[in-house]
Amino acid sequence: MSLVETKNDLLRDLGIDSGYTSTALEKLVNADSKYLKDLRINLNNVLSSINMTKKESLLIALAIAVNERNEILKSAFTALAAANDATNAEIAEAVACASLLATNNVFYRFKHFIGGSTDEYQNMPAGIKMNIMINPILGKELFELISLAVSAVNGCEQCVNSHEASVKTAGASAAKIFDAIRLAAVIRGLSIIIN
Repeated sequence: MSLVETKNDLLRDLGIDSGYTSTALEKLVNADSKYLKDLRINLNNVLSSINMTKKESLLIALAIAVNERNEILKSAFTALAAANDATNAEIAEAVACASLLATNNVFYRFKHFIGGSTDEYQNMPAGIKMNIMINPILGKELFELISLAVSAVNGCEQCVNSHEASVKTAGASAAKIFDAIRLAAVIRGLSIIIN
């Protein structure tokens, strides 16, 4: 299979028009890069996890695309999630979760970085409304899984630890958590090629 066919198959998998191109995507095709085939295989593997439903995988992918500010992937994963029975409310909550976690990741990373150098910041209340976390439409497990995935992409150690504990408490297995993080990693990489 030629890389042009691989590129077209990747775009078809995502529901993106075959006329789409990006500088990065064309560089891979023109250089006959084996990475493009790996990327397509990785994407299909992470979206077909035996530990998550297709809808769960697509909502996590959507949240990562939102976090990466990738309009093309955001549109693609919104359409794919809807085609896999995600409601408008679930899609909206995945987007909201990505936004809230982007906020929290900056705030709690700061508190972590500043660490024990001063208790002044550690004792101050966050003052950030997080009502969406109380009774999420997605259910606690999926909401926490999305929160964990976004936090991992954004590199917030405190948030990763907190959400990993919460998602386990909500019933997720280590295998499901691992698959969600692998999914987040692949979508982050995909976002560099399809942008």
